[in-house]
Amino acid sequence: MGKLTVLSVCAIVGMAGSAAACPNFNVAPQASYQATGQQLYTPRSFDVVAGGDNYIWDCPNVRPGTDTGAGYFPTAPDFSFQLSNMNPYRLELRVVSECDAALLINTASANWYYDDDDNGNLDPKITLTRPVDGRIDIWIGTYDGAYCNARLELETFDR
Repeated sequence: MGKLTVLSVCAIVGMAGSAAACPNFNVAPQASYQATGQQLYTPRSFDVVAGGDNYIWDCPNVRPGTDTGAGYFPTAPDFSFQLSNMNPYRLELRVVSECDAALLINTASANWYYDDDDNGNLDPKITLTRPVDGRIDIWIGTYDGAYCNARLELETFDR
């Protein structure tokens, strides 16, 4: 009985450790911003180093409702945006990078989205057709675990 209890505790601690090393919106982001839908009508860009050590499909806390490709992401979000007045807009998030980048977001309505190549040239793009006001967390990773220079671009369009 004692060995079983020790093994159970080790398994639980191991699972908690692996979940802690996954993308986590509770960890402080590298950068935080506020923006309105109108402000993002003019494209805004933000430099970042794409990549991370956490393989997305090893993370039980992250289950995107979109693409299912590979991707390695950091634990902390690269960016957190507090968005407001988004109702009349759709929001496009794009990455332009020097490698095969991947994009992971968690929206204010607690939905995960992932993309790998929809922006062309091995770069990702996600379009939220009805973004809600609130916090959106963004991770810029890479398909294969490499690191490279990248740029996140956010832009709104009329619906």
